[in-house]
Amino acid sequence: MMMKKNNLSCDIGHLSLNHYGEQLCGDHVDTVEEGDTTIIVLADGMGSGVKASILSTLTSKIISTMLAAGLGIRDAVETIAATLPICAERKTAFSTFTIIRIVGNEHADIIQYENPNVVLLRNGVHYEFPMSTMHIGEKTIYRSSIELAEGDVFIAMSDGVLYASEDGVLNNNWNRAKLIEFVEPLLAANFTAKVLASIILDETDKLYGGKPFDDATVCVLKIIKREPLNIAIGPPAHKNDERRMMSLFFAKEGQHVVCGGTTSKIAADYLGEKVEVSAFSPDPDIPPISTIKGIDLATEGIITLDKVLIYAKDYLADNKSFEQWNYKKDGASLAARKLFEEATDINMFIGRAENPAHQDMPINFNVKMQIINELADCLEQMGKRVKKLYF
Repeated sequence: MMMKKNNLSCDIGHLSLNHYGEQLCGDHVDTVEEGDTTIIVLADGMGSGVKASILSTLTSKIISTMLAAGLGIRDAVETIAATLPICAERKTAFSTFTIIRIVGNEHADIIQYENPNVVLLRNGVHYEFPMSTMHIGEKTIYRSSIELAEGDVFIAMSDGVLYASEDGVLNNNWNRAKLIEFVEPLLAANFTAKVLASIILDETDKLYGGKPFDDATVCVLKIIKREPLNIAIGPPAHKNDERRMMSLFFAKEGQHVVCGGTTSKIAADYLGEKVEVSAFSPDPDIPPISTIKGIDLATEGIITLDKVLIYAKDYLADNKSFEQWNYKKDGASLAARKLFEEATDINMFIGRAENPAHQDMPINFNVKMQIINELADCLEQMGKRVKKLYF
């Protein structure tokens, strides 16, 4: 997810590991946007399984909703204490939690209760930010207020991340400091928040030997520069709209991507350039890309986009396909990197002409439009600002 204001965006990504043998995760992350403010709550329910899942879900939902409505943290905590059942063993009424409130992508308020302290990496290294305390009943809450800078990376987590070890034996070689050492070298690769969360959680799972004895959740926030991208898909329904479509397309700032052979030719003609089609594709299932001077990426059309859609759906789930699209050089992988990793604001120029070559194929016009619309929905779920223009 990405928040937008002025020239900065906040890229947000989170993933969880379930306690081994449990169908439900006892941790929950909830995100609420209200105006130029986004509130992220990571809650860790007591225990595991259904009970923990209910506790963490209610805790995160109540806190995020109340804070988004303008109420204070004291009101939210007191409401939770009065609403949720008391744990007979631990005499506590709700889960632990971490709250990060981002205002205008310029300021962050961090509120923490008994979760591992949030990590802030600034200029590629760990940055220790100050904390103050407040007391609500018998609970000690830690608060911080931070002015944001481009490149800041926040990592919030449940304690299951730091307790990762095999056979329930404490691993002295893995703690908050070691996690920071693990993450710092990764920042130079400029991974997205979701990918960075995936890498941290994969390492956590390895330390558990693939059998976590606690739920583990990582939520990463990255303060990044806004990057527009324009993608043209298919020719317009009326041929006399070709120059108008291309004029609007190239007038937009940012990267320019074209999908489809006919679209590539239209774009090249508009620029007065030639289309040079690659002789082969690194992936035999994906048609080769083309090179056009003045265009950042030119791919085949619907087959390539369908693969990008598959990657997008996986990215929103457990991101297991990351190792494919992040390194491969085929058109779908290159497009995925630009859309998922590089762009924050995406303008989709969608041509409504039917392709005669598809008349006798399963990929007809309706399927094409469905793929495009589903991809746009996925990009919005990633937090991108997506605008669709039809021709």
